Amino acid sequence: MSQKVNQIGYSILLFFFAGLCEIGGGYLVWLWLREDFSWVLGAIGGFVLFLYGIVPTFQKTHFHRVYAAYGGVFIAMALFWGWLIDGVKPDTFDIIGSIIALIGVLIIFYFPRKGEKIWN
Repeated sequence: MSQKVNQIGYSILLFFFAGLCEIGGGYLVWLWLREDFSWVLGAIGGFVLFLYGIVPTFQKTHFHRVYAAYGGVFIAMALFWGWLIDGVKPDTFDIIGSIIALIGVLIIFYFPRKGEKIWN
């Protein structure tokens, strides 16, 4: 049981790091192109987005499932980023949508499948 909890914790940490890389890298590119910041930020953002492509490969399941579940994590993290960084507080519908998306993550990624041993 403890090993299963550790594996789930590790996968959540990977989702979090992937989210930081995608949103952070995208934000740097956004600042470069939309807010007239230095191209250096755009280049750094591109590198961070490259790292985003690497982080999910450490998940211990199929590509399609990782990226489908990550979509729900991205929704919640993007709204939190907007609140924390841009000062735009999520409204009721943002929160409801995020909860629905995160429930989808739990079903897609953590619900046991017959014949699959993701979490040994």
